[in-house]
Amino acid sequence: MSRYAAETSVSQDRSRAEIEATLKRYGATSFMYASEQTAAMIGFRISDRMVKFVLPMPDQKSREFTHTPARGTLRSPAEAEKAWEQAGRQRWRALALVIKAKLEAVAAGITTIEDEFLAHTVLPDGSTVGQFMKPQLAIAYEQGSMPTTLLLGGPA
Repeated sequence: MSRYAAETSVSQDRSRAEIEATLKRYGATSFMYASEQTAAMIGFRISDRMVKFVLPMPDQKSREFTHTPARGTLRSPAEAEKAWEQAGRQRWRALALVIKAKLEAVAAGITTIEDEFLAHTVLPDGSTVGQFMKPQLAIAYEQGSMPTTLLLGGPA
């Protein structure tokens, strides 16, 4: 199966600007962006909620970029960088698609902001609901029952 926007020429900056414009069009009142070698992050406020998406970025030293997919031969540094940059552009396009689809589903009355962005809603300590709940969900499935109280400190 091919990846969405695998061959895109849209720059990461243009995708980020598109995400910001989309968010504003659907009622977001603030937007922030940060990046480092291994990840990028966007945050925004919508419906009195702070939302954060962390976008894992590809590892430039990964074999996926340093070698060709068909033969596994070593790529030149320029070819490897080109493949790595393409993977970054693809991820930004996918993030733009996800956010736009969520907001359009809300606008169409299919779902709500809270439901669509729940896992990415920022809690008072800076973590997201998803980060907070993943360990508790794993325990609930492991034990086959609902927890009687939330594990406020996370699993022991």
